[in-house]
Amino acid sequence: MAESIGALAEARRLGLTRHIGVSNFTNAQLDEALNVEGGDQIITNQVEVHPFLANRKVVDHCEARGVKVTGYMPVARGKVMDDDTLKAIAEEQNATPAQIAPAWVASRDIVVIPSSTKREHLAANLEAMKISLTADEMTRIDELDRGERIANPSFAPEWDE
Repeated sequence: MAESIGALAEARRLGLTRHIGVSNFTNAQLDEALNVEGGDQIITNQVEVHPFLANRKVVDHCEARGVKVTGYMPVARGKVMDDDTLKAIAEEQNATPAQIAPAWVASRDIVVIPSSTKREHLAANLEAMKISLTADEMTRIDELDRGERIANPSFAPEWDE
């Protein structure tokens, strides 16, 4: 950890990057990284966040440690398109479930990074950032959290649940 974080901090010091971050770090891994030389330069932890995996323990821990969360996979590989709650909210908002999910992530003060290779989806992703969800809509989406991790390879750490 010390070698890797040190190398990232050195790259920043040399002007090779403006910011450094980590990805898929558990709370313990983040704490370790923040406590090694150069760890104070970490500004984000990129983790899976979508309506079916709110990842609250990691998000709350990052916030407490002053590290911004970048949420990837906000549409849960398209699974949000089949959810009745998200479809209903999308209809209320004149949007699609694929726009409501990243809007929910962003509304939690998480940097959201939806991905697509299709121009129309990229444009829809940008429009999603203009959606303002009501408190009731946020609560309804919050209730969808079932701890459904999609990115979970065999070498993954023991996740914070």
